[in-house]
Amino acid sequence: MRPMPLEPADRRVAIGPRLRAARRAQQLTIDEVAQITGLTKGFLSRVERDMTSPSVSSLISLCDVLSIPVGSLFEEPDVQLVPAGTGAKVNLGGVDTEERLLSPRSESRVQVIRSVIQTGGHGGEELYAVAADVDVLHVLRGEIEVRFSDREWRLGPGDSLTFSGHEPHSWRVLTDDGAEVLWVLVPALWSA
Repeated sequence: MRPMPLEPADRRVAIGPRLRAARRAQQLTIDEVAQITGLTKGFLSRVERDMTSPSVSSLISLCDVLSIPVGSLFEEPDVQLVPAGTGAKVNLGGVDTEERLLSPRSESRVQVIRSVIQTGGHGGEELYAVAADVDVLHVLRGEIEVRFSDREWRLGPGDSLTFSGHEPHSWRVLTDDGAEVLWVLVPALWSA
């Protein structure tokens, strides 16, 4: 008995939005792509809205113009979930803090860390720097004072401070019931 082929998956691949995003990233209009490829503007518009499917030769032509590999249109999006409370514990050196990684361990472009800081918690008496080009501190709860060599910033719930991670700084909790903050570091300090 001969094995039967697998039934096709019910999942429809939506390539239109990816083509539109690639066109916009190249700062090309539909009219410009139409002129280069010889396809009509109306056809390209319908392709970008997933109202029609291009032939293989049209798709190859579009991908050449947009400088993207044809296969990239069919790849699963890289989406990773870190369920609440499961992020890896990390230690950025703060005193009286519990820090958890909210971004995936493997993510090297950006790192998001949630810090729950107890009353009296701080980043140390000495100013320190991290190996991140961009450091963003966002206060969820409580008040934090961030100290640099030449100034101090007082942040409350909803406030954010963006600075170079290479800039020496430290911080301390100002409220009696502690604080909760998010740190966003670009690029990530470490990845798995």
